[in-house]
Amino acid sequence: MTASREQEHQALEAGLRGLGLDPDTRAMERLLAYLAELRRWGRTYNLVAPGELDHLLARHVLDALSIHPHVLTGPLLDVGTGAGLPGLPLAILDPERTVVLIDSAGKKVRFLRHVVRELGLERVEAVHERVERFSAPVEFSTITSRAFSSLANFATAVRHLATPATRLLAMKGKSPIEELDALPPWVRVLSETPLAVPGLEAERHLVTLAVSPGE
Repeated sequence: MTASREQEHQALEAGLRGLGLDPDTRAMERLLAYLAELRRWGRTYNLVAPGELDHLLARHVLDALSIHPHVLTGPLLDVGTGAGLPGLPLAILDPERTVVLIDSAGKKVRFLRHVVRELGLERVEAVHERVERFSAPVEFSTITSRAFSSLANFATAVRHLATPATRLLAMKGKSPIEELDALPPWVRVLSETPLAVPGLEAERHLVTLAVSPGE
């Protein structure tokens, strides 16, 4: 292991401990490999902003994993996944979980399919489609989004994929007070939780929603 890789391994390990997570060696290696692929493909495929490439661990991977305690057991759908966030790190931590990563940008889905093959994530599928047109192969217990859209637009886009028991987890920066006030009556706000991400000073919140089925 090179010095820089060893340093990143140590930083990842410390960050995961800060989140109360203790993944096995295989998961650690997969997370490090994912970080390496993000750097390799990131600029060409516009996966993250250029200035973010030096801050991938805290701002993206640890940020994604900060919602791990809120994810229910069972299949997960990550909407507008982009570079696979938060769905791919969550899948790496729990490789037995069925995870569907969906995005309308073809080049991002090509990157995701490459990573899924490289890391041997057999229960992860990357789908090139708009979520509004997506027909679910399974019943999802959790649907996640990170910087996808407003809360109302998120809930509307995935309503046909959710049951009353499905939890919608929307990752936000500051508390989205105006978005919460704009939610339609068929959406219930179950919680709004501040998130503490090791190495990240920015304000982060997780909004957990449930929806009633569409007409």
